[in-house]
This record gives sequence, structure tokens and C-alpha cells, in this order.
Amino acid sequence: MNTTDMSERGFQKSIARYLTQTNGYRETKSGDYDKEFCVNTAQLLEFIKKTQGDAYELIKERGEREFLVRLDRKIKDKGIVEVLRKGVKHLNKTVRVFYTQPVSDLNPLASERYNANIFSVTQELMYSEKNNNELDLVIFINGLPIITMELKNGYTKQSVFDGIRQYQNDRDPKEELFRLARCLVHFAADTDLVYMTTHLKGKHTQFLPFNKGQNDGKPTPPYGAGNPINPNGEKTYYLWEEVLAKDSLSNIIERFAQVVVEREEDTQETAKKLIFPRYHQLKVVRNLLAHAKENDVGQKYLIQHSAGSGKSHSITWLAHQLVGLHDQTNIQNIFDSVVVVTDRTVLDKQIREHIKNFAQVKDVVVAITGIGDTKAQQLKSALVDKKKIIITTIQTFPFVVDELEMMEDGNFAIIIDEAHSSQGGESATKMNMALTNKEPDDEDEEAEKAWEDKINDLINARKMLTNGSYFAFTATPKSKTLETFGQKERDGKFYPFHLYSMKQAIEEEFILDVSQNYTTYTSYYKIIKTVSDDRDYDIKRAQRKLIRYVEGHEHAIARKAQIMIDHFMQEVRHLIQGQAKAMVVTSSILNAIRYKDAFDAYLKELNLPYKAIVAFSGKKDYKGIEVDESDLNRFPDNDNDIPKQFKKDEYKFLIVAEKFQTGFDQPLLHTMYVDKKLAGVHAVQTLSRLNRSYKPHKRDTFVLDFVNTVEDIREAFEPYHTTTILSEETDPNRLNDLQEALDDHQVYSEAEVREFCELYHSGAERSEVAPILDAAAHIFKNNLSNEEKIDFKTKAKSFEHTYNFLGCLLDFNNLYWEQLWWFLKFLIPKLTIDDADDFAADILDEVDMESYRVSRQGTMNIPLGEGDSEVAPLSIVESGQERDPELDSLENIIEAFNQRFGDIEWEDSDKVRKILTEDIPKELKTNSDTMQTIQISDRQNAKIASDRKLAEFMQKLLYRHTEIFKKFTDDSDFKQDYEDFIFDILRQQRDG
Repeated sequence: MNTTDMSERGFQKSIARYLTQTNGYRETKSGDYDKEFCVNTAQLLEFIKKTQGDAYELIKERGEREFLVRLDRKIKDKGIVEVLRKGVKHLNKTVRVFYTQPVSDLNPLASERYNANIFSVTQELMYSEKNNNELDLVIFINGLPIITMELKNGYTKQSVFDGIRQYQNDRDPKEELFRLARCLVHFAADTDLVYMTTHLKGKHTQFLPFNKGQNDGKPTPPYGAGNPINPNGEKTYYLWEEVLAKDSLSNIIERFAQVVVEREEDTQETAKKLIFPRYHQLKVVRNLLAHAKENDVGQKYLIQHSAGSGKSHSITWLAHQLVGLHDQTNIQNIFDSVVVVTDRTVLDKQIREHIKNFAQVKDVVVAITGIGDTKAQQLKSALVDKKKIIITTIQTFPFVVDELEMMEDGNFAIIIDEAHSSQGGESATKMNMALTNKEPDDEDEEAEKAWEDKINDLINARKMLTNGSYFAFTATPKSKTLETFGQKERDGKFYPFHLYSMKQAIEEEFILDVSQNYTTYTSYYKIIKTVSDDRDYDIKRAQRKLIRYVEGHEHAIARKAQIMIDHFMQEVRHLIQGQAKAMVVTSSILNAIRYKDAFDAYLKELNLPYKAIVAFSGKKDYKGIEVDESDLNRFPDNDNDIPKQFKKDEYKFLIVAEKFQTGFDQPLLHTMYVDKKLAGVHAVQTLSRLNRSYKPHKRDTFVLDFVNTVEDIREAFEPYHTTTILSEETDPNRLNDLQEALDDHQVYSEAEVREFCELYHSGAERSEVAPILDAAAHIFKNNLSNEEKIDFKTKAKSFEHTYNFLGCLLDFNNLYWEQLWWFLKFLIPKLTIDDADDFAADILDEVDMESYRVSRQGTMNIPLGEGDSEVAPLSIVESGQERDPELDSLENIIEAFNQRFGDIEWEDSDKVRKILTEDIPKELKTNSDTMQTIQISDRQNAKIASDRKLAEFMQKLLYRHTEIFKKFTDDSDFKQDYEDFIFDILRQQRDG
């Protein structure tokens, strides 16, 4: 009776059968393989004879071996990718060993040569002269091996991971076939999963998943790593049915695979690396190209790809291939130029280098890297000359728009990295103006143009380009980003075009899950009055100011700094082979500077060989002296390149105020200490600084948070764990409501708005424009109540932000909205709300902090959802209103504050306080042995002696004062605080 062959050999045969019977491969035998030169010689010569008769005759005349030696040396030197693309020069001939797929059928000879390529598969290839080891499958093109495969079978209790171990343990990387760049890629596969590597390094070989993900890139559940069920076969069918199809493999060779030389900035050491696309990278680029080809210019695409997705390579491949993308006639290019816009200078350089590696023609890639007027000239020339790929930062692009000369109309592909920060408001408008030549031809034309026409030009420039397609990449799309670039479906919701989720990236171990090992602390304070009188204050404002005061108090920061450093020394410093680093996230520049002082002092006190770096922008007055980050860091040679300095082993702590909370990648960053309120995208981006993997040594991350709760962080991460969907679009009629409400306040008239715009857009002197704004600001200040001021200013800001956004999306032509937007843009900064009624203005002059302590609440893994996450559309604030102050006495406010934020009270607090602060220290001071140790020892040994003696004394309180003993043994934070308190008292006696 015939039965299904469920063995590993059966799996292998089924793949080979599909390749030969469906994908047009030949099957060859192991004996056809020349182990010395790693080639199927007969097949290679057959291809050359069929496509290049003269070259074949030359090879036969001079001898096959001479050619094989030349070919082998070229592959060793340049790698298989370049040899396949460019061939090999042999004597007076360039011998092609592969012909790429032509973009159209218009050239019969090109099609004939491409079809002459011989794709073949060999089962059980014996590849070595040294042993009889076999490879399950090897893929050849024209006799040259390009892919090896180890196959495993779940039905016989073996998995892909057995195949990985086989490559790591049984495949000698010194064997010629396994040398770097001899083959394109090595696959380990079973019926469920596929993994790949391009560089065998023995036991240190790193394999990457080559799987679809449960959702196959679609923004629909289920999400996560692995492959979806295939109703027509094995889950991993796509490998041999799709990826290894002739056209697909040819496309990978020509457009994706690349050998690059990467240089380490610090050491200048170079290393060769072979890049092969992961499945989701291959799929998204191909899907985008296919959609753009079918639908032509004027499309918008949102690609939600998590950190760890390899966005820079995806952008590189996309940019390189959009340049040559033809329309459906296969004659005309769709895009004249591709503009890559990024807000990260590091990525700007990275993408530039990657694209240059692919460019076969000189000057295809232009990077706008100059300063000042040089930027203007560079970008102007690049656009006018229709350079194929233009790479720039978002800061550079708008900077030069005003100086752009007239250029011919063209079609553009605009690739935006981190779309939520790169495509908003005026930056988008200026970019569109540059690309669509909305600038006037010359000054005479500008003078003749009616100002209403100029306003219409601005309205049109604000809109998304009709002669451009946008490709927006982001890991954390906001609602504005989804509405701008997402795909609107029948349900009225907006979805990303392609998804590589955070959940999948974590499960595939490209990034680490920062929601695990999350530890929260709660702060307790006690404040006192420092004045005798008892004025009334606004309760809510007073409470907010008191919280900021106590959290920024030097004593509180010093205590938290001690907790951070102690935790780092005990739990972190030995991780990642002793290379682990930490980031401290602070709420203000002033607090960052205070932390720097506290870290420096405590590290010096402990005599540790580590240093802290502080990072913030600009200058800050601190203790009467204006300082910047370089003044405080004092790096050698005045080199204030913080990322470069932070790589050095001595710098373990990076203290930041806003800076480096986005776009900063340091794989050695393991732990984050958070002393700042975080929410939404900002929380995700900040905590994600930790998630970069460093295999195999970095296995987890750790967050110690003094401010946020576990629920705060869960709410922030939930929308971005899987797919992010916009629930509905923004209602533009809300702009009508805002405009009417603003007009009703009578701060300005429509005529004044019109006059301002006419003057401003005609280049009038400031002296003509300013009085109009000043008159409106005067009315705002003197004619409106405080409540009306808040309402007007709130709505003005909402109108400005909303119109800025909707103006890019909607096809309306409302002149007054455009004029009002320009008017409010300059009026809002002049609107100030008098704080004379701030009933908490000077409260900090009348209080002081008596005590501060923190208590650890616990460590947990934050659970995140498995399904879709919806975000609401852009919020339009409809009203702002002043809150009537609720007043209370300073004494009552302090009492309420201490009750809310103070520590747990003892039943007999006075008695307990006396025991803790007087009796126990007095008793310990009488122990001569302990005091002598403290007097003669260094700090570390003295502290050990003090803690040991205190623990012994606490045992005596087990029955006399059980509540104190229990608090000391059960509450680790109280124990540490009290140990420090006792040690400081005993140490002071020695120092005194």
C-alpha cells in the first residue's frame, strides 16, 4: 500500500520536485560538482557556449582550468554578487556568468540571454574533499552555487533549530563553499519555520528568521512570529515556490543582495558583510513597487515597521528600485527623482552609503550635506539637474526653499523616515513648494501677482503633491500620520500598507521587550512651613508646585542617584560581559544638571572608576553660572561627540533631558532610570532606547521608574504592539466651528486679517505689519476676561494646528482659513495671560522639605494586547476655560500634601521616632569595636561593619519593638534608608 512519505528525505524531494517541475530548474547530481573550484563546470561552460560563443572558444583554446582559476580568484576577492552582476575579465574578454532580467520585452536579445540562464538544484551534495558531509539542497545558477539549505522535519521530531546547530557545529566555515560571499545565503528550514545566515562563523554563527509572520505583513490579526497556516501545503512553501522562483531569485541578485565594507567610526577598522533581505523587507519593497507601477504617481503609503526591522536597508532598496521603476508600458520612468527625507543625521549617512553601494552609475546619489548657502545651492542643483536620488534631512529641505529657482515640472517619489516627525505643517508645505515649483519665476512676476493668487498658491502648496508619491516609514504612527499616509478602507478606518509589528520583532528576537522587568518606586515626602503667617493659596496649583519642588530637591535627587548607582553596581554592571550601560531620563535640564552633580559626588565617594555624561540642548543658568553640556562633561580634547564618548567603557551613565530619547541606538544600553512623566509615543520612543539586541550577551532589559505606573506604560505601548489603526478621519467642519468662535471674540476683524496677509505676502516693512498684530494683542489683553483669554488662545492654537494638518489632505480652497492661519501664526506668540491671580506664585518661598524617601513597589512584566489597536483622530479643542481658584491656608495645604505623599505613620510615632533617631544610634556608638572599624577602614568596609552591627541590634528588638523589627526586615527600601542613616551618623562622629 502506498503511503505519504513524511520523512525528512521526503520533504527534501518534494522541494526539489517543485523546483524542477514548476519553477523550471534542472536537477543535477553531486558528482557533477567540482570541489576544488566550487562549480558545476559542465553547466557553466554550457551557459557560456550558448550565450557567448567567442568567450567559450577562448576558454577552450587557453584551457578550462586557467579560466576556472581566474573565476575562483575573482569570487574570493569580490564575492559572488559582483561576479554575477559584472562577470569576470579573462584575457581580452569579459565573460558573463549570469544575465539579469530585462525590464521589458522590447529587447529580444536581452530576453533570450536571460532565458538562457540555467537554474539547478542538487540534492545530497558532497561538498568537501576532507569528509563525506552532505548538504540537503544546493541551488546553482549557471553552475555557480549561490544557496545552501539544511532541511529538517517536524514529523520526525527535528526542527529548524537542529539545522542551525548543524551549520554551527558540523559545517567548517573554512571550507571554500562556506567562505563569506561565496554563496548568497544559507537557509535552515523545516515545515514551519525558515532561518538564514550569510556568514558562517562556527558556534558563533547568527541566524535570522526568514518568516512571514502570522499576519504576512497585513494589518490584520493574528500577529507575531512564525508563519500562517497554508491550506495548500507546508507553512514554509513560500521559500521554494516564491522566493526561489527564477524571476524572484534574479531580482534578489540584481536589486537586493550586496557585499558592503563597514567601517567602525572609532577604530576605523573595516569588515566585509554580505546583506541578504529578510522576508518582510523583500515583501514590502516588492509590494510597494508593484502598487506604484499599477497605480502610477500620486499615491500615499504608510509602512509601520518596528525598530529592529532594518528600515535603513528597506529604504535603500526601495529608493534604488524606484529610480528605475517603469509604468505599465515598460517604457517610461514613473519618477524623475527620489527624495529621501530623514530627521536623523546618522541614518542620513547610513542610507547614503547603502544606496551608493548599489549605484552602478556615478553621481546617481546626491546628499545635501553642506551648511548655509551651500545647502541651498546643492539642493537647487540636484532638483534642477533631476538627480536620481537626493538624500536630505528634514531640517535641510525647508531651509533652502526660498532660494530655489524655477525648475521643470517632474514626478517625485518622497521616502520619509519616521513620518510623524518629518511631514508636518510648514515643513511639508515648503517641501511641496520646492518639488512642484510653486515659487514665482522672478521678482517682476511676483510684484504683478495679486496677493489673493499668492494665497491660493500657498493653499495648493500645502496640499499633498499630485505629482509625487509618498512612502512613509515609522514604528509608532500617530493619528495624523495614519490619516495622512494610511489606506482608508470601507469601514472608514485608516490602516498601514504593510506591517512588521513590535510583537513580531520581539518574538523574532530582533529587539528586546522593554515592558519586561519593569520596576516602579513610590516617593514619600514631608514638608514644613518656614514662615509664621498662614496665607491662602490655590490648592491645585500649590500641590503641583510642591510636587515639582520635592522631586527636584537636591536631597531627593541625591537619594535617587544613590539608588540608581547602587542598583547598577549590584544588578547591572556585570551584564553584557561587563559592558552594560544605563540612561537616566530627567524631567528638566535643571534636574539633569543636579543629577550630574549627584552622580559625580556618589561615584567619587564610592571610589568607582565610572563616569556620568549629561546631555541637553542649549545653555542653562545653574547656581548663578551659565553652563552647557560640554562645560559639565569636560571630555578630553574638547570632543563633545556624546554618542562617541558614551561608547567608552568608563562612561556607564547617560543623563538626558529630552536629548537622545529618540533616534539613539546603543546596543550596550541595558537599564533605564526614569524620573520623568512619560506618555504615548514619547514613552514608547524613550523606553525603546533599550531594545537594541546585542547577541548573544544581552538577554533582557531593566527599567526602574520613579514617576510612572505600570498602567501608564501599558497604555502607552498598547497601540504600537501590533497594528495601529485610525478609528475615523478628522471632521473638517470643526474648523468652521473654531473659526466662528474665534471671530466672535472680536479680537480682530476679517478686514484686519486680510490687510495683514496682503502686506505680509507683498513683502511690506515690519513697521507696516506689526501695528495690526499689536492692535489685536491689545484688545486681547484689555477687553477679554481671563476665562475669555484662555478660551481664545486655546482655540487659536487648535485652529493653527488643525488647519496645518487638514490643509495637506483636503481639497478645499478656503481663502479666509489660509489668511487666518497666517494671522494667528504671528499673533499667538504675542498673547500672554496675566498670572497676577496665581494664588500659588510664591508658595515655594515659604516651605522646606523635612524628609524624603522612596519605596520599591515591585517588578513585573507588563502584559500587552494581542489584537488591533485603534487610535482616535486629531483632537480639536473646542473650548478653554479658566478654573476658579479653590483657596486654602498654607498649613492645611501642607497637611494635605503630607497625608497624600507622606510615609505610613507609626501607631506611636513620637516614641518610634525617638528609638530610631536617638536610642539606636546612641547604643551603637557605645560599641568600641564597631566604631574602631569605621574609624580606620575605607568607606566600603566601614559600611559593611555598620550594617552588620545594626542587623545584630535589630534582632534584639524582635520582642520589645516588633513593629520596628518587622519594618526593617520586610521593607528593603526602609532597611537601606535606615542603614544609610545610621552609617552617616557613625561616620560623622569619625570625621568630626
